[in-house]
Amino acid sequence: MSNSVKIEKIKIDLKNGNNLVDINFNIDTSTAIIGESGSGKSLTLKALLDLLPKELDKVVNISSNFNLKKDQVGIIPQNPFTSLSPMTKIKDQFFCKKEKKKEILNKVGLNSWVLNRFPTQLSGGQLQRVIIAITLSKDLKLLLLDEPTTALDEINKNNITKLIKNLVNELNILILYVTHDIESIIDVCENIIIIKKGKIIEEGKTKDILNNPKNDYTKILIESNFKNRKFRE
Repeated sequence: MSNSVKIEKIKIDLKNGNNLVDINFNIDTSTAIIGESGSGKSLTLKALLDLLPKELDKVVNISSNFNLKKDQVGIIPQNPFTSLSPMTKIKDQFFCKKEKKKEILNKVGLNSWVLNRFPTQLSGGQLQRVIIAITLSKDLKLLLLDEPTTALDEINKNNITKLIKNLVNELNILILYVTHDIESIIDVCENIIIIKKGKIIEEGKTKDILNNPKNDYTKILIESNFKNRKFRE
């Protein structure tokens, strides 16, 4: 049986009772949550990581068909430039032995020379690869990605997207990829969830929805991503 995580309920409210997010969904393959800024994407990730501000009321119910531990959930953040300690060498930001560090760096396309560098000595693309390597150094079962290519130029964006796709296939891990950039998930995520104002308005197979969206909001999102090119099947 394949691994599956069931988000039975994520409900996030302001103290005055105004609802911010109220959703449920399954992660049984590579899954993307797509929506514009303020739609509730990042709040959903923070709820899964138990990082919501205390002033919010929340209900988070999660189950899985395997023993999912907290340290088996990893996050690839939006901005690699602020995600590592700038005054600490890369080798001291891992939590594994030296040989495993080298092995994992090799998986993300880096050599061991980066271990003796400080984050400020690396490019954005290199930093994001280091962060992915650090995350993968754990016994990972579920990988959360929070707009991981937003802070990168087009070349690095494409390279990181390809890397994520290859790692997901190789390591057989579940991913939840949150972004407003539909193009970045086409070749990575099998399923897609469209979210608007904290509600799911459409979900299903990525290529089915991109080729035949039912909701007007979904159509607008797709058009804004592919206005200069036709979506490829």
